[in-house]
Amino acid sequence: MNKTIRHASVFALLLVLALLVRATWLQFHDAKALADETMNRRNAIKTYAEPLGDIIVAGDAVTGSRRTSGGDLAYKRTYKDGPLYAAVTGYSSQVYGATQLEGIYKDLLDGSETRLKSPLDTLTNKRADPGDVITTIDPAVQKAGYKALGDKKGAAVAIDPKTGRILGMVSTPSYDPSSISGSADGEAWKRLTEDEDKPMVNRALRQPLPPGSTFKLVVAAAALEDGLYGSVDERTDSPDPYTLPGTRTSIPNDIKSAPCENASLRAALQWSCNNVFTKLAVDLGEDKLRAQAEKFGFNAEKLDVPVRAGTSVYPKDMDKSSTGLTGIGQFDVTATPLQIAMVSAALANGGELKSPHMVAKTTDSDGDVLRDYDGDADAQRVVSESTAEQLQSAMRTVVEKGTGTNARIDGATVGGKTGTAQHGENNSKTPYAWFTSFAKGDDGKEVAVAVIVESSGAARSEVSGNGLAAPIAASMMRAALR
Repeated sequence: MNKTIRHASVFALLLVLALLVRATWLQFHDAKALADETMNRRNAIKTYAEPLGDIIVAGDAVTGSRRTSGGDLAYKRTYKDGPLYAAVTGYSSQVYGATQLEGIYKDLLDGSETRLKSPLDTLTNKRADPGDVITTIDPAVQKAGYKALGDKKGAAVAIDPKTGRILGMVSTPSYDPSSISGSADGEAWKRLTEDEDKPMVNRALRQPLPPGSTFKLVVAAAALEDGLYGSVDERTDSPDPYTLPGTRTSIPNDIKSAPCENASLRAALQWSCNNVFTKLAVDLGEDKLRAQAEKFGFNAEKLDVPVRAGTSVYPKDMDKSSTGLTGIGQFDVTATPLQIAMVSAALANGGELKSPHMVAKTTDSDGDVLRDYDGDADAQRVVSESTAEQLQSAMRTVVEKGTGTNARIDGATVGGKTGTAQHGENNSKTPYAWFTSFAKGDDGKEVAVAVIVESSGAARSEVSGNGLAAPIAASMMRAALR
């Protein structure tokens, strides 16, 4: 064999080997990735070939499946009271994929999850009967929050402090997931995604904003835990007005006549005294404040309920004046309504925070439990029982004779904290109105709530946590205690 033929043969052999290696790689490595590709039409055909499993609220399905009239996608997703539960369910679209519970439990709901399959199903790759997602949502609490928020832009979260169950999760303005579930809903999708009010954003979980004076609960907890003050009734060393260190900036109080000079923590929470909490933050320092905030859940790498929540932030590397501003929930402090509800829930539960979750369990088509999330909920002590009891007492003072009187409920023990957070450069835009609270009934029922109203159409002078957010919290707490 001459040299040229030999070289050509070796080259041809190498090409064949390369082809075999590439084919093997595609078959065993890339095949799954290609099969799972969201743009792969076969996946949509398979997903919507049969009715999906359901998302359940209080025993009733809030989702469904409807037979389509044509095309290769046999069924489409439907929603009962879609706008009411959109912040819980998310959407499942033939074109745009799935989000929130619909996305997290996609394999369970379409029957492709391995645990649903028999050995024969696994061998033949047959789709099993789909399972269901059982939520913790209380429809009365959900409806109360949605109705009370009305046409305001905002969000609300209600949690059972004893169990961590999320009883209500509302975000407004909302949308109907049914309007984008089909293959010909492009115009509806465009309207929703281009809407400047962002109705598809889950404000309860995914939009951290300055928490304003609701963050004073965290600062008060840090002061008691650190021993800076021995009780909520001990007078603090707090001049009024208080000037930020290294500046000429005096921190004003919203209620000019409030007795805020050297006020106790109870009085400072009652009248929301900025001078007290700004100085407390400076006296404690950023490290101690951050440590306490992180116990409540701030700066968490991830918080899944099981939908991933946005990170609530307590900042780092500040000077003393910036640290002082964090004491009133400003500077770079941000929080979701879920996070602020967790603060109230921990205090209401004696200082122990149960992990929040909005799925109780998942089941197969026969109703057998696949996973029990209530049983998996862990607990973390964030403050001592003594600190929790003292702050509960101070929060009751806020509602009984302070800035949070609109949260009162007949026949229940209620504690709360108002908040008004600056919005825009130099507070140029309408402030955010916050309220967080807990309520306990005589029968042992408990609930913790956080509400934010981002925009209500009210005049700037009328924006307050007590005026806008507290009545919404009261509606949800009343529903939870019934």
